[in-house]
Amino acid sequence: MKKISKKQSRKNIKKRRAKVATRHAKAGTWTEQSRPMFGTGKVHYEVGANTEAMNFGGIAPVHRLVTKLGLVSQIDSDLDLLKVHLPYHESDHVLNMAYNVMCGGTRLEDIERLRHDVAYMNALDADLIPDPTTAGDFTRRFKEEDVVTLMESINAVRPKLWQGRAAELLGPITYMDIDGTIAPTGGKFREGMDISYKGIWGYAPLIVSVANTKEVLYVVNRPGNAPSHKGAAEWIDKGLEQLEPYAPHLCMRGDTDFSLTAHFDRWSEKVDFNFGMDCSSALRTRAEALSEASWSRLQRKPKYETLTGETRTRYQKNEKARIVKEREYVNLHLNYEDLAEFEYRPGKCSRSYRVVALRKNISKMKGEHALLDEIRYFFYITTRTDLTASEVVFCANERCDQENIIEQLKNGVNAMRLPVYDLVSNWAHMVMATLAWNIKSWFAMMMHLKSDRDTYIRMEFRRFINSIILIPCRVIRRSRSIVIRIIGYQPTLDRLFSAWNTIERTGFA
Repeated sequence: MKKISKKQSRKNIKKRRAKVATRHAKAGTWTEQSRPMFGTGKVHYEVGANTEAMNFGGIAPVHRLVTKLGLVSQIDSDLDLLKVHLPYHESDHVLNMAYNVMCGGTRLEDIERLRHDVAYMNALDADLIPDPTTAGDFTRRFKEEDVVTLMESINAVRPKLWQGRAAELLGPITYMDIDGTIAPTGGKFREGMDISYKGIWGYAPLIVSVANTKEVLYVVNRPGNAPSHKGAAEWIDKGLEQLEPYAPHLCMRGDTDFSLTAHFDRWSEKVDFNFGMDCSSALRTRAEALSEASWSRLQRKPKYETLTGETRTRYQKNEKARIVKEREYVNLHLNYEDLAEFEYRPGKCSRSYRVVALRKNISKMKGEHALLDEIRYFFYITTRTDLTASEVVFCANERCDQENIIEQLKNGVNAMRLPVYDLVSNWAHMVMATLAWNIKSWFAMMMHLKSDRDTYIRMEFRRFINSIILIPCRVIRRSRSIVIRIIGYQPTLDRLFSAWNTIERTGFA
């Protein structure tokens, strides 16, 4: 097959785009049709003999990026789980599960479809890939220290990106977010699972992530009854150690569970933090003792601003509000918020810290009747002196974006599906599936335009798969090269080739 030049490839993309645009242009010229748009004629199925094609045209540049970053050699060097490599290495198993997720797989059994896809294996220059049973057996080989080793192997290649393509993303302030969640299971035989305070059986993973790049540094599996802060200090320290050399200004964020006052003095010497604080009697007493002149009104930005600056009229009625009002359910309505601040020294600290108090005036409504006004206090403790009181609150609220990462790990990546039978094995699976989410961020960093990098880093995982990975192509495996010939069209092909060209030019020394 004759090789197509880059110039010809660009021309072919334009031709394909023009074909699609021509069809779309007809939308305004249609007259009433006598038959449905979806029609059919005689259909014949044929099985080709020589052409190998697949629907995962974006997996080859992903694998090229992973290989050039040195992740393959890093995993094989650090992880020692197999006595004999017959025929697979540790990196083969790890990438097999990560790529299964990147190709839309939601469970280990989905590996079977890839194992019978010759074009897919050719694109990865592989003669064979592990089957689902072997993949499950690999997760059961892990001990706790092996899972930590795997996470550190993945973290070891990040600096190659943080010193290059992601350097701009990490500045001027890098935010490291910490939170816990619940990974539920309906199974009865998951060793290490327990019941949470919400009455849900399962595990309680801890997630440490970078808000700027949406990367997950650590995911730590724990029994379901573990409080969010259990063992968190150790993993926070590991995250700080990972980020400090590359972040010009580092700030930690977390909710009230992560206000670990015993570590505040030590952390404040190295980085900033902004944590929520429980509404304890000591803090509430301090807030109530402040004079009214100490409080100022908090002005929040509108949830949505139109580009024209005009207010749009909403034609749909708020059905939830209507039902709550008609049935006279108790409803809480926020009237206004006030801010104040003071110095406070927690009992386990040797110095005082800045505390911002948020006072909310809330009306309790029943139908159209106001029952009473209630005052609620929220507290934020921080080392940030460069922010106003309102900016401290907004900064803390922005940490809620980590919930989107956690949601993607649960439902986009399915990292918390819990396919095996004990805590450590499921932990290993979480790490390997989460690698797919991290690779998405790494691939986005390779795009040329900053707007594209930002868009694809924030993009939902399923949309990324549909935009970048699921592209029909032919695969030709030669002795010294692999040719991926795109035979379908996606509007995102320009972004795919933008990242591909960067991957090929970059050495990642």
